[in-house]
Amino acid sequence: MLKVTITLEEDILEFVDQYAQGNRSAYINTLLAEHRRQILAAEMIAALKQDAEDAEYQTEIAAWDSVAGDGINARE
Repeated sequence: MLKVTITLEEDILEFVDQYAQGNRSAYINTLLAEHRRQILAAEMIAALKQDAEDAEYQTEIAAWDSVAGDGINARE
């Protein structure tokens, strides 16, 4: 883990202190990890929507789906 110094607005620091239960670093890490998870989820949903709207991609997927159950095992 890296140690960094950041500058916070006074009211933001008061908010952090109100909820951090004495451990600012853990609280901020938890908040940022959750924010990152939300951003990655939103990006994944956007990418899946884009794929769903791409007719050429859907045609290609359908072609692969038609051979997926053909019984050929690539490891043999």
